[in-house]
Amino acid sequence: MNMRYLFTFLISFFYLAASQAQLVMSPELLWSLGRVNGAFLYNDGNNLCYTVSTYDVSTGARRSFVYSLPLQAMKPALLSSKDKAASGPLLYKGNQVLFTTDGEWSSSAGGGTLPDLRDMENIVFGKSYNIVAFSKRVKVDTTISDLYPEYKNTTAKMYDDIMVRHWDQWEDGSYNHIFVGKIGIDGTVSSTDIMPGEKYHSPTMPFGGPEDIAWSPDEKTLAYVAVKKSGKEYAQSTNSDIYFYNVGTGRTTNFTEGMMGYDKNPSFTDDGKMIAWTSMATDGYESDKNDIYIADFQTGKKYNLTKNWDGTVSGFVWSRDFKTIYFTAAVGGAERIMELQIQNTNGNYTGTVRQITNDNVNYTLIGQAAGGALIANRTDFNHANEVYSVNVLTGKATALTHVNDPIYQGLSLGRVEKKMIETTDGKEMLIWVLYPPDFDPNKKYPTLLYCQGGPQSGLTQFFSYRWNLALMAANGYIVIAPNRRGMPGYGVAWNKEISGDWGGQSIRDYLSAVDAMKKEPYVDASRIGAVGASYGGYSVYMLAGVHENRFKTFIAHCGVFDMDAWYASTEELWFANYDLKGPYWEDPQPKAYTTFNPIKYINKWNTPILIFEGEKDYRIPYTQGLEAFQSARLKGIKSRFISFPDEGHWVTKPENSLVWHNEFFRWLRETL
Repeated sequence: MNMRYLFTFLISFFYLAASQAQLVMSPELLWSLGRVNGAFLYNDGNNLCYTVSTYDVSTGARRSFVYSLPLQAMKPALLSSKDKAASGPLLYKGNQVLFTTDGEWSSSAGGGTLPDLRDMENIVFGKSYNIVAFSKRVKVDTTISDLYPEYKNTTAKMYDDIMVRHWDQWEDGSYNHIFVGKIGIDGTVSSTDIMPGEKYHSPTMPFGGPEDIAWSPDEKTLAYVAVKKSGKEYAQSTNSDIYFYNVGTGRTTNFTEGMMGYDKNPSFTDDGKMIAWTSMATDGYESDKNDIYIADFQTGKKYNLTKNWDGTVSGFVWSRDFKTIYFTAAVGGAERIMELQIQNTNGNYTGTVRQITNDNVNYTLIGQAAGGALIANRTDFNHANEVYSVNVLTGKATALTHVNDPIYQGLSLGRVEKKMIETTDGKEMLIWVLYPPDFDPNKKYPTLLYCQGGPQSGLTQFFSYRWNLALMAANGYIVIAPNRRGMPGYGVAWNKEISGDWGGQSIRDYLSAVDAMKKEPYVDASRIGAVGASYGGYSVYMLAGVHENRFKTFIAHCGVFDMDAWYASTEELWFANYDLKGPYWEDPQPKAYTTFNPIKYINKWNTPILIFEGEKDYRIPYTQGLEAFQSARLKGIKSRFISFPDEGHWVTKPENSLVWHNEFFRWLRETL
């Protein structure tokens, strides 16, 4: 038996036997959990395809297996081999699942001629399954190796414009291009690059996928998403558009021309008469209100169905009859499932929003099953993802997968509580409080303020393999997680307020949360730490200069320390331009570079600090953390700097992650 699986079996067996002495979450147990991902519904909505991934910590190898769950019989079946890992499940011909094993494609139906899908990414079939769209990297730019072929060993890179790198990759002269191909009866695919010579990416970089591609039902039109800008303009714009490629004529048109923000997630109705997509209004503002639009092809008119709803959309799916749209959104500290009822009055479309779920968990929609239930991935602070069925009328949820049940049955979990406190400007703010599994209200506990990144991402019921709040609580800490200014879920104004005010009210919101919780008898006011990554890392650096001895220790991961240097070295300048309100050379300088710049407060630093960095983080270059560490040490402050040369903004490799977690808690033991 593989030692990895023997280890997992022994852990599970021990859990089941340890009813009198249950264990608590640890970094090692976190990595032993199966990572479940509900992929899609098929067989006319009667089956669920999902994957389960595990990691071999010693080698870093990821193994994924593909399953089918009949939603009536409820008996999961392994579609892939039990001996070989599989990945990339795709729906094929309506009732088959394709997946790859060792680079070769297989079908759940077995036998038959399959399309040759090698070297394709982001594969999307047309309705007939005789036509396919996919992406490939295509070299377009001239590089050093083209200019100097005789210097075969040179590692030089050459650029005439920004952006030269993105998140964790340097630009290499190639771009994601969309191809359209016809599938022959022998499985061969004759394809055409529909973006020849274009220096643009589709799917969009760095996180775009098959959701950026959609076929019309008649297969005459392919919709795809791209930001068709380059260089300086590309670095400063979020104006992605949805383009229509006419298969018959080869002509491409910009369907969302004049809509200036993100336009994404195109999805046609089954009759091809309408299309839905998500859209933001403002170019350069990546956290703008995200609305659901539809267009009626018969009239050519576009309609914003969520314009009167005070929230922002995360993702959506059509109902089975294409008369309703279901979507998810951060509302009150959790990702809820919402219903968008579409009304048509004399050809004028409007939408009414109804909240379906009220439980304090996060949902991500997969689709609507044959019986009408919504199928969704679900997490909370304490539980890794599993797939659930949700009643559309009542919001009642029922678990469909139980991959990690054996581990959780032997695991002692801490309580999660929602508290409402008053901020310095008289507003009401939600904070999540996580308690240790063996919490005793008569004891005093060291406490951690968790500072969320984003800065405009929701602090909802997420389960992370990197920043796991339940794992922090399991190590004996009270965890305070405030839904400070800048987070979705409390109206567009609350979400927008942080832009241009990074070091202002949001930082005061953090201090309000700490001051409120210090009054609780179980919080040890002399042992409070602040931890966070990205904007959360910035928050830690900022708090270090203004906290007035509230905190005893700090941990910052990939945070912004010097705003001037960061602006001059980051890549997605649209973000910096909007959130900082301009570059550092403006006169007068925006507050981001003066009042809200952590480096300006280094003379007030007096508290131990641990700093983590990924050297492949081009979003917030690792030199930011190096500056902060060097400054702290020169001031004689107890500090530690831990760098991962092969990681970016996140620590993702198993052994690196275990080092990260163990150093995180070692630092807290030393300083808190």
